[in-house]
Amino acid sequence: MDRPRFRASFLHPRFWLLWLGLALLWLVVQLPYRVLLLLGRGLGALMYRVARSRRQIARRNLQLCFPELNDKQRERLLRENFASTGIAFFEMAMSWWWSKDRLHKLAHVEGLEHLQQAQAEGQGVILMALHFTTLEIGAALLSQRHTIDGMYREHKNAVFDFVQRRGRERHNLDASAIEREDVRAMLKVLRAGRAIWYAPDQDYGRKQSLFVPWFGINAATVTATTKFARLGKARVVPYTQTRLADGSGYRLVIHPPLLDFPGESEEADCRRINEWVEHVVRQHPEQYLWAHRRFKTRPEGEPSLYRKLPKKPITP
Repeated sequence: MDRPRFRASFLHPRFWLLWLGLALLWLVVQLPYRVLLLLGRGLGALMYRVARSRRQIARRNLQLCFPELNDKQRERLLRENFASTGIAFFEMAMSWWWSKDRLHKLAHVEGLEHLQQAQAEGQGVILMALHFTTLEIGAALLSQRHTIDGMYREHKNAVFDFVQRRGRERHNLDASAIEREDVRAMLKVLRAGRAIWYAPDQDYGRKQSLFVPWFGINAATVTATTKFARLGKARVVPYTQTRLADGSGYRLVIHPPLLDFPGESEEADCRRINEWVEHVVRQHPEQYLWAHRRFKTRPEGEPSLYRKLPKKPITP
């Protein structure tokens, strides 16, 4: 995919409000890191109050995945999760606009040798991540240390798409963005011995998915990880990024490659992936993206696990 380029059409009046919002965000994000953490928590508290639909989805997911917690414990976890989501808004802007030196100081990287060894051997890598709220800044920090290609879906707003892509790609000019549906391009990258970021932990529908347990509930789990590893002749290397509680930055861990992967069957591989994702999420549940309908797709004959929101009464 070509590099994002500024176009004269971006100056059209319909984009002025967005440009103003981005300019204000740029100004705010120049504040010290610990101040941004506090602002993020405040934004998260506001989101908790106004984002009713997302709050209900996240609360339902926590009920399903942590039945051992009581209501008060789950509600505390829910509020912390929204705080983490609010912080992620500023982390996104940090990853786009902070200087590379300023960002570099926040990264505590472990296991980089696994990517370096694969690169030295000309071996493609599926960097298997998951949807933590720290996803954006985690990718930016790792891209400063190693070339990582990424799966990409074009944003509907052309200006936002330009700013987002430019912000993401500035950390490593050798990296490329691959359309999420472009399987051929992904396989080509893997066979060329490159590393590509990929997260298999969301519900992408019934097609090309298998139902395997996640937190004890059958969840539609994509089989693409197995297919990409086999066809791209690539290693699957788990990757996690978490926000440190002491405010010192982020812990980025490149874990050892999965052994004997692909395994004996796609189902066995999906189970193995879900077990790993669950293990990691349990370590930092407040930082996971619970607002996603992870159990939206159900096996044939099973009812929805998400209640429909009641409609607001129409006032005359």
